[in-house]
Amino acid sequence: MTAPLTPPPPPRDQSPHDPWQPPGDPGTSGAGYPPYAPQDASYGADGPGWKTEAIEAVVVTVGLALTGVLLGLLWWWLAPHVPLVGDVVDKSWVVYLKDSEGEQAVGVDGTFTLLAVAFGVLSAVAVFLLRRRGGVPLVVAVTVGGLLASLLAWRLGMWLGPTKDVLAHAKSVGKGVTFSAPLKLGAKGALMVWSVAALVVHLGLTALFGPRDPEPVYVPQGPVPQDGYGAPLS
Repeated sequence: MTAPLTPPPPPRDQSPHDPWQPPGDPGTSGAGYPPYAPQDASYGADGPGWKTEAIEAVVVTVGLALTGVLLGLLWWWLAPHVPLVGDVVDKSWVVYLKDSEGEQAVGVDGTFTLLAVAFGVLSAVAVFLLRRRGGVPLVVAVTVGGLLASLLAWRLGMWLGPTKDVLAHAKSVGKGVTFSAPLKLGAKGALMVWSVAALVVHLGLTALFGPRDPEPVYVPQGPVPQDGYGAPLS
């Protein structure tokens, strides 16, 4: 006699909530947990395109360069005057400093330098508040714009100041009459002060208050390890 055949047990429900789900089943990632997906390739891409950055850099450069007009006006107004005196020696006009030990010429360079530092700091703060981001094009714009502004201020101040023809000026005012020397910049390195100050301040503000790059997130691929009851392993 043969033993009676017993029918096989009905198949278990292979739903995501089945506690008898075999561990490591690729069909699910654990009870109540959504499947893991690869990280989006565009995650972390921030900032405008290069065309937008180039346009903004041009606008910043032109805006800073035009601000040099204000620097030139302030330099012409605040810089000390170097007194000169004309005299006739052997029937020839000569011009000399009225105060040979005076420091007015140094004050002219110092006034331009201090004003350039102030304008560099203010322009860097203004650009950062408007842009709120760094970048190579913006850094180049701040540097080039500051240099162009200094050049414009230098030429404007000399143009507004006394004439460069000191002999003609001495003759026009008369012998022994004090008049002002042309406004000139003795230390040409002062032309770089605006750019250096703006660059340092802008980089500092960007480092302290600029946006941070997102932390890289590791997203595992494949199923989540599970224990014998279908719960994810910690």
